[in-house]
Amino acid sequence: FYTATWPRAVRSLAYEFLRQPVQVEVGDSFQIYGRNLSLRTTIVFGGVGIQPQIDKLRRGIDVLVATPGRLLDLAGRKVADLSQVEILVLDEADRMLDMGFIHDIKRIMRLLPRERQNLLFSATYPDSVQDLANSLLHNPVQIQIARRNTAAESVSQIVHHVARDQKRALLSHLIQTEDWSQVLVFTRTKHGANRLAKQLVSDGIEAEAIHGNKSQSARTRALTGFKAGRVRALIATDIASRGIDIDQLPHVVNFDLPNIPEDYVHRIGRTGRAGSEGTARSLVSTEEGQFLRDIERLLRKDIPVQDVDFPRRSSPADRPQSANQRHSRQPQGNRSGGGRSGGGSRSGGGGRSGGSMASRTSGGASQAGRPQRRRPQPQR
Repeated sequence: FYTATWPRAVRSLAYEFLRQPVQVEVGDSFQIYGRNLSLRTTIVFGGVGIQPQIDKLRRGIDVLVATPGRLLDLAGRKVADLSQVEILVLDEADRMLDMGFIHDIKRIMRLLPRERQNLLFSATYPDSVQDLANSLLHNPVQIQIARRNTAAESVSQIVHHVARDQKRALLSHLIQTEDWSQVLVFTRTKHGANRLAKQLVSDGIEAEAIHGNKSQSARTRALTGFKAGRVRALIATDIASRGIDIDQLPHVVNFDLPNIPEDYVHRIGRTGRAGSEGTARSLVSTEEGQFLRDIERLLRKDIPVQDVDFPRRSSPADRPQSANQRHSRQPQGNRSGGGRSGGGSRSGGGGRSGGSMASRTSGGASQAGRPQRRRPQPQR
């Protein structure tokens, strides 16, 4: 590395695309590593006041850890001078591309000197990351610590086939009967994360949701409670989970399967770290069958299926009814004792079926009604 010089200009830039990993993981690590090297490190990200960050930059720093939106803002104000950067770090390259940050990357590149060292890190290595590496790096040395797009051997992967409206009941059953003290649960949407957290709380399980619409303070509070053991289940979206780094996290659950197979590798990579063992459970409904096949194709293996006997929930019980709805429902058979006449029974509107275990099919053909694949929207 290098020692500090004066005047202090930004000499190492670590480019992160999310606020959470910058604050929790990467920035803290830089500060620890440089504690005895007389290096000044600053982290800048959106969602908080910009003036304290401007003041730190004006005093001079050696290492800058930044998110794209805030970095471009500071550069536009002529506060962040990147003309002397010697080392550029692009972290989570695959997720940067998924989130559509390639244009921001190119804008940042124009502010950097042509001669520099580039370091690119990626948990998965799809063709899009290969193309990015070819465009940014010159004769790079490639270091691969695991087979491409694979999960750690220390992670036990299990699939539970379950009707979509019974997933909450199965998850509550697993947490309570198997006495999970700490579980990270993934949902596909922010609304789904909020709803599931509230449902688990009503089941007597301490739960919090964490996603991009939460304030920085709310996310930090939820993550701190999860690490301290006050929160038993942390419900997260893929984007918000990127900064979660917990030693020996025992359980990960895919409440919803991701529509991008590589995201599955990211998710279950939160457990089974540093040689510790972990379990990754996936609750798979019939509608998600194609997603499961795509994941297994990426992993080049079938994920074991395990049946679980658990108490099913009746769907109407999860939905509060108005007084009019309750009175309009007619009992079966004749009502004895002065009941009102007339008011024949409603037609149609059959109740939803569910509760049966769906069997997994083989092959790669798509199914009717398959959910559309959509890239998550960028968050800055």
